[in-house]
Amino acid sequence: MSYLLIGNISALICNDCIEPLANARIRVYLPATHAPATPQPNGIFNDMQPLSAREVLMKADRLLAETTLDEKGGFSLSWSEVHLFTETLELDLCLDQLPGKNGNRHPRNYHLSRLVLPWKRNSTGYVGAYAYVIPAALWQNIYSGAGAWLITGVVKPYFSAPGQPHLKVEAYNALSGRLLGIAHTDESGRYFLHFSRDQVGTGRPQAIIPGRKNLGPDVYFKVYRNNHLLWAEDERMGLSRERRDIAPCSNINLIYKSSKVKRASDQIGSWFSEIITLKGARKSKSDKFRLITQYSLL
Repeated sequence: MSYLLIGNISALICNDCIEPLANARIRVYLPATHAPATPQPNGIFNDMQPLSAREVLMKADRLLAETTLDEKGGFSLSWSEVHLFTETLELDLCLDQLPGKNGNRHPRNYHLSRLVLPWKRNSTGYVGAYAYVIPAALWQNIYSGAGAWLITGVVKPYFSAPGQPHLKVEAYNALSGRLLGIAHTDESGRYFLHFSRDQVGTGRPQAIIPGRKNLGPDVYFKVYRNNHLLWAEDERMGLSRERRDIAPCSNINLIYKSSKVKRASDQIGSWFSEIITLKGARKSKSDKFRLITQYSLL
């Protein structure tokens, strides 16, 4: 008889988007002899807790099985029947590197859960399932600690059309004009663009500016189809509130209005977003410029 555990580990980026934990490792341990007889409160919904290298080493003799997650965050691992199926198990996660292979590389160990898994009996043993989604705030802290960034979003037309697949998206640092990273949209039009502090660097020490808590870049975008430039934002778009000092995990949808945006090849520095200058005798600061912050692409 044996045990087979299948499942998935991912992280929440925004309300409608998750990132699979590709290449992370999941470990299953027998419970410690001094551990409580019952699982932790809230079961699998406990937030991850960091583990020190010493804590990982101290529990090495209790390790039942370990495996690496695939590109979709899925895993499958098995072990011989060496304990009762009613026993509590411990599940831990190791992140040697973030999914985009950016940021500093070193083992980051976390305790996921201590629980009794809902095993099902079959002809060869027991089968169980486990899934965990890392909360967005915790995932952003992990990115921040690694000196890494992720920008994701959907590229689509303005009038409720589906996202545009097979497009290349480039992000630039408005402060230096330096390329931050490149991504391609999937079949649904979503892109995942990763970069690290090395790409943010301007070649000189970064000044600590009040209000810039993320020490992130101010970003603007270019989009290509078949390596031909379609649209390019002016670098001044990086000064808009939504693009300044972006958070380690950010969602920026690029939405185009073909009737309002000029082709990049026709005009250098054409804006991806529509900027409307309001003219009149009376203008408030908030009305001086109205920015459409859903960014556009044909």
